[in-house]
This record gives sequence, C-alpha cells and structure tokens, in this order.
Amino acid sequence: MNIVVAGCGKVGTMIISSFVEEEHNVVAIEKEPSALNEVTNIYDVMGVCGDSTDCDVLTEARIQNCELFVAVTNSDELNMLSCFIARKMGAKHTIARIRKPEYNIKSLSFLREQLGISMAINPELLAAKEMFDILKLPSAVKIETFSGRRFEIVELLLKDNASICGESLMSIRSKMKAKFLVCVVQRGNEVYIPDGNFVLESGDKIGLTAAPTEIQKFLRAAGIDQKQARSIMLLGGSRIAFYLAKMLETTGTTVKIVERSEKKCDDLSENLPKAFIINGDGAQQEVLVEEGLNSLDAFVSLTGMDEENILISIFAASHNVPTVITKVNRSELAEMAAKLGLDRIISPKKIVSNSLVRYARALENSLGSNVESLYKIMDDKAEVLEFNVRSDFKQMDVPLKDIVFKPNILIGGIIRDRKALIPSGNDVIKENDKVIVVAANQRLNDLCDIIMK
Repeated sequence: MNIVVAGCGKVGTMIISSFVEEEHNVVAIEKEPSALNEVTNIYDVMGVCGDSTDCDVLTEARIQNCELFVAVTNSDELNMLSCFIARKMGAKHTIARIRKPEYNIKSLSFLREQLGISMAINPELLAAKEMFDILKLPSAVKIETFSGRRFEIVELLLKDNASICGESLMSIRSKMKAKFLVCVVQRGNEVYIPDGNFVLESGDKIGLTAAPTEIQKFLRAAGIDQKQARSIMLLGGSRIAFYLAKMLETTGTTVKIVERSEKKCDDLSENLPKAFIINGDGAQQEVLVEEGLNSLDAFVSLTGMDEENILISIFAASHNVPTVITKVNRSELAEMAAKLGLDRIISPKKIVSNSLVRYARALENSLGSNVESLYKIMDDKAEVLEFNVRSDFKQMDVPLKDIVFKPNILIGGIIRDRKALIPSGNDVIKENDKVIVVAANQRLNDLCDIIMK
C-alpha cells in the first residue's frame, strides 16, 4: 500500500518503522533536512523535504497515488490542514495527530467531518486510557479490549506466590469455574502458544482471554490481587497526566500530581479541581516521601525524560508501591527498564504506531474477513487480532478440532450475538462472528490466513 507520513519526529519515525516492517511503500515528508536524512538513511523510504501543506511537496510525494496519508507534525492545526489538502489532491484516507485537550469530542467530530479526516489520533489520550485500565486492575501488565469491552486480553506477570505456578493449563482449567483461556506465554525471550499440558512457572508473563467478569473470577481463584488502586501519585504535569487525572476523577480516586513548573501547576489546579497539585521537583526523593509515597496504591512516572522516569520508578518500587507505571518512549530504554524489574512500561508512540498498523491492515483487506482490532502483546513478540467473519470464509461451520491451523496460531475467543465464548474443539465459526486470533511470529491480514493451505 502507498502511504505518505508527514512529520519525522519520535512518533513519525516509529510509525514509518512499523509501516516499513509491514512492507508498505512509504514516503516521508519533513521540513528539517537532518531529521529527514536520518529517517531515509535508516529505513527504505523515499524522502521529500518541505512543508506538508505545500501542494508541490505533496505532488512530489505522489499524493495522487496515496491510499493513506498520516500527518504527525508538532502542530495539530498543521496536521488537520495537511490532511484536508492531501484529501483534495487525491489521498483516499487521512489520519491526523490532534493532541490538544481543547479539541473535545464534539468539536473534533465536527472538524473531522468538515475536513474529511478519516481518523484522529491522540497519543497522550491513548496512553492515559491504557494506564487507566491498568490502574483499575493493578495485577495486570497490559489490558486490551475487543467489541466494546465485551472481551479482553490481559497480560499478567506470575509471581512466586501465584497458586497456579507449577500446574498445567489443563489442570488449572479443570479446577476453576471461570471461563478463560491462557492463549500465550512469554518465558524469558521466548513466546509460546501453549497447549493443555503446558506448565506455568513463576516469572512467566501470560496472556489471558475472557469476558471481564470471568477475568475477575480467575484472579480470585488464582489468589492474584485485583483491588483497584485508590491512592495514586502522578509525577509530571503533562498532557497524559491531565487526561489520566480526568479519568480517575470519575472513579473517586485520590490523585496527587507533582510538577516542578508553577505555571503548569496553576493550569492543572484550574482544570482538575478534585486533584491535589504539588509544586515540587519529583526528582528529589524527599519530596515524594513527604507527599506520602510509602502509603500509595500506585505511582505513575510521566516526566518528559525517559531516564528520569525509569530511575524514579525504581525508587518508588523500592518503597514497596504496589503498582508502578513508567512512560518510556525510546525502545532501547524500555528494554533496559524491563530488565531492571519495571514491568508496566507505556510508550505513547508505540500505542499510536500499533493503532495505525491496525488501520492499514483493515484498509489492505477491504473485502472478506476484515481486521477489526489488532494489538501487539508480549513485548511485540505476538499479535492479537479481531476479525469480522464474512461469507467468503471457507471453514464456516466446521468444528475447530477439524481445522488444520498454521503453527503458532490459536483461536482465543469468539463473540457471537454480543456474547463472548471461550471456544472448545467442538465449537464452530459462523458468519458475522467476531473471532479473536492469537499469533506468534506471524503476520495476518485475513482470517483465511490462519489456515494451513
């Protein structure tokens, strides 16, 4: 697919990297020659130096042949204008990064309609939503949802006291009343699609699919903490902190935000009346301790520096804060943070990248069984996809046990008539079902891709 990406900052570069990995034809537009040269030297993409609102620049980027145009410059307004012009010049679909809280849902919907923007993405809002989900279920490392939250996949890190360690999946399922499926396991650097004989060990990261109520039953039966965080400290008064605090306000949670800028503190105080805003330097450990670090349910590090977020998160973990979430954008630092024991690492640019990969795959396959949702899990070593089943699926009404699947493929769930099913070998796939597929070391575009030919 022909894709044009305007803006080669952190987010733009990650998006370009993902699209290249997906084997799309990518053109990058960037005003700064040094940033453009860096991208074109690293990735196999064509580069055009200039402003993405300039018709000549867009023509040079072959906008008339473009199936997807993505604008992720530092300016919301420039992104929207670029999308509008690109659409007028022939781009079939356009996506704009729009970050300002001032563009609320109502005004954003109006702008999208008037400017012909296919999709608006807000990295900070998406990151805040992911953090909010974890804070609602602190034992989770990551939570992804399908079909309007009727079905979830939850990543859990098994600790020494987990009662299911040392048991096979078959044994665990026979003992529990919950309807769930452990569909993927990461052990060290290896990812497994397990069968019933697979034995779980302490330190494993497991991917669990089920309806939200069934996940709660599983956690209770396994003796895994499921209490929602009620006392939370956010370090850094960023946009993510604002969005996250807004969400937490609705749950009656006590939120403290520590921010060193007095002006930002004033703005936060005005817009977040229920939050406690602390003007101080969170890098000074005594400030955090004085503000009650030792009695927190959760600590979220959201400063603009990855290194600072990692170090302060380690400090919070050393003070026995049960849940520590760390924002880290640089992938090499995220890997280092994980090795240092931080297991809840959020990258806004990676979240956006995954969203756009999902959108591009759905566009690629406009006919047949489309990709509805796509999530990278297990440190990007596996994918979970939700497919809409259309009439061309050749294994309709065939029991799953009689279908020959490709290696490292598992049907993690079926959603039929708004009900979530954990499939057995006797279950079948029907037209209009939504099918959840877990795949390791595979790239799937269509539901038909899971079948051995």
